[in-house]
Amino acid sequence: MVKNNVNLLIFGSFLGCFFSLKFTFIFCIALIIKLVRLVLRSFTPFKNCSTFDPENFSFGNTFIDHMIICEYENGKWGDVKLVPYGQLPFSPAMMGVNYGQACFEGMKAYKDKDGQVFLFRPEKNFARINKSASRLAMPEVTEEMFIDGLKALVDIDRAWIPQGEGMSLYIRPLIFATEEALKARVSNKYMFAIVATPAKSYYSEPVSVLISDFYSRAANGGVGSAKAAGNYAASFYPTQLAIEQGYEQIIWTDDATHEYFEESGTMNVFVRINDTIYTPPTSEKILDGVTRDSFIQLAKRRCIEVKIEPVAVKTVIEAQKNGTLKEVWGVGTAVVTTVFKALGYNGEKLDLPSLSLEESFALTLQKDLVDIQTNKVEDPFGWRVLVEKNILETA
Repeated sequence: MVKNNVNLLIFGSFLGCFFSLKFTFIFCIALIIKLVRLVLRSFTPFKNCSTFDPENFSFGNTFIDHMIICEYENGKWGDVKLVPYGQLPFSPAMMGVNYGQACFEGMKAYKDKDGQVFLFRPEKNFARINKSASRLAMPEVTEEMFIDGLKALVDIDRAWIPQGEGMSLYIRPLIFATEEALKARVSNKYMFAIVATPAKSYYSEPVSVLISDFYSRAANGGVGSAKAAGNYAASFYPTQLAIEQGYEQIIWTDDATHEYFEESGTMNVFVRINDTIYTPPTSEKILDGVTRDSFIQLAKRRCIEVKIEPVAVKTVIEAQKNGTLKEVWGVGTAVVTTVFKALGYNGEKLDLPSLSLEESFALTLQKDLVDIQTNKVEDPFGWRVLVEKNILETA
């Protein structure tokens, strides 16, 4: 009898364990399915895109559904992650905020009339972000992190890229120090991230610019050739002063004498005297702009003479006075081209000619560039990079 009871007890325990394990297994499976659904839902590419109005949005404040992040710790970069766009948990003691170890890039993706998506010269941005990182004592990123990350992000959120004249997706890769420490030294932790916002024409009308005779964007031995975040912060105050004087932007001059053009606002600057284009050479003070280089190559293809040499303020003002100054304009990723209608100098506002598309080198080269970017014409330079569909599924 005791033996039978023991047997029953053992059998009952076995059944109890069996059903307990069964229900535990079922519970675990249900939990896994729920988590998978949650992850898949968070990675749905059109989560917010359904409410996106390409005719009515704010550039720089409207973000696509996803972002790329990758963390650096213990001397190496970790895995690149494609995650839903959102806030990240950082402390006010983060070293990037306190000591300025931060740099970024600006680039665009374009959608043609058939819905194909293209990047434009991404290898140039990859090289430049690493040049900036090196100058700021930050770790360089790999080509796989940068190029493959760009393509994966643009592909999954391609529905966010607006079509039409002047429309694109503005992409912001960046690297910044994340270590939590109030110590003036090189950080041990960093983040590489890529975020993006739909974009439309930045300046639709020509602008007036003030030639600076006091403030400079950069100095010899500084970080002017790096796309360092601090360079932009330092430019805001002088630009504010120019706006208060009735100008939209500022032309930066050299720090030593203020006698030579360097950049304009956040753009590289071009000057046309008669039928020759002049632009300052890149240096440790002047950013090596992708749009700048593209304009130079496009101008040469049209057999327009381009002189890359120091541009003296005195030469430009004299040309305006004698009528040989035809155009002054700025170029950059966000703006593509901004034509200047007046120059402010020594208390005078000097008007510039208003030229048609056929007469303007700036507008002609802009059209040449945008037509290549948006796949309206052949690309003789090999600048366009097609973003294949469903990259993550085929990887």
